[in-house]
Amino acid sequence: MGREDLVMKPVGVEYLEQYNQLLRYVFQVTDRELRQSGWDEENEFIRAKSPTMQKADVIGWFDKGKLISQVAVYPMQVRIFNHTYSMGGLTGVGTYPEYSNMGLMHELLCQALYRMRERKQYISYLYPYSIPFYRRKGWEIITDKIHYEIMDYQLPKNKPMEGEVRRVEYDGDLLKETYHRFAMQTHGALLRDALAWNEYWLWDPDDLMAAIYYNQQGEPDGYVIYWIADDVFHIKDMIFINEYARECLWNFVSAHISMIDKVIGDTFTDEPLSFLLEDADIQESISPYFMGRIVDFEKFIGEFPFKPDTVERRWTFRLEDPLLDWNRGCFALTIEKDGRGKAERVEEICADHLDIQTMTTMLLGYKRPEYLHRIGRLSCSPDTVEMLEDALGQQVSYFSDYF
Repeated sequence: MGREDLVMKPVGVEYLEQYNQLLRYVFQVTDRELRQSGWDEENEFIRAKSPTMQKADVIGWFDKGKLISQVAVYPMQVRIFNHTYSMGGLTGVGTYPEYSNMGLMHELLCQALYRMRERKQYISYLYPYSIPFYRRKGWEIITDKIHYEIMDYQLPKNKPMEGEVRRVEYDGDLLKETYHRFAMQTHGALLRDALAWNEYWLWDPDDLMAAIYYNQQGEPDGYVIYWIADDVFHIKDMIFINEYARECLWNFVSAHISMIDKVIGDTFTDEPLSFLLEDADIQESISPYFMGRIVDFEKFIGEFPFKPDTVERRWTFRLEDPLLDWNRGCFALTIEKDGRGKAERVEEICADHLDIQTMTTMLLGYKRPEYLHRIGRLSCSPDTVEMLEDALGQQVSYFSDYF
């Protein structure tokens, strides 16, 4: 089987069935799993993906008209330190096994990143099926997921609170408005359009419910999305814009104590839930969640909000990138007093160096400069580490989506 017979080209909606067949084969999505998620048949699932496919940028390799390798990029937006970035959400990655080890995916990823750059998507997110694979391609971990289990007797005691919690339609406008209010002031959060909301609900059971907490002024300060099955309260997600809203939402969860034996859920921050509970002896496990990648370093820095200072700051370094030549070389990073940044190529010799993976996780706040320097991922002087610590925000990305 030779490469000369293969053709790379865009994948339109006319190939939707082949697109989904390839995904189901590569990720071994069974009919049983589709039914558990509420899909009665494969065709229903394919129809649900059709509107998403129309908005996505999909490219693939074809062998005599058959789609045999593919990647998709969703046009999305994320909030990074109160600035909105266009983001390329990479998904739908797969190659039939008989076509593996031919370099097809490497070329597809390079082409996908080139097209992201053309569309001014200077940052890319993905959910990794293999962290080592994507690290080799320039992505790095930027968020975690914490899974927890709380027994009924460990739930917070119900106490009088101001405001109210109302149950609402889980896929209605009220919930979407609440999330948008939260996302606009949350570092790393996705600004969900119709495409993103469609992906958010795609694999959930049919019996989802939701409740919104409204403060005394009638403003939605948070929500919980959940379902109850077999005496277990399952939390898909809980968001809140202040501590008071968090307590009110847990009040609502605790009100179900006569109906449940335990609560199981996920949270997408760097803050374990156990410390906030009176009985902190709960089960929690943390795992890497999403990965990110800077697509165009110079353009990304041009939008990046550094912290202001009384002096201008400058750093020269060598940046390495396994795929993109426009991200390779020596750069001078200048940070103005007001926090505006600018990255320019320089011809001078640069002693400091790091790769695009380290730069991405550092700028997005997942790992601090001091830690990255200590483990050898960031090569620079202690003074530069101190400067970067002062220049970068200290929030960790929140990302609860899946695509």
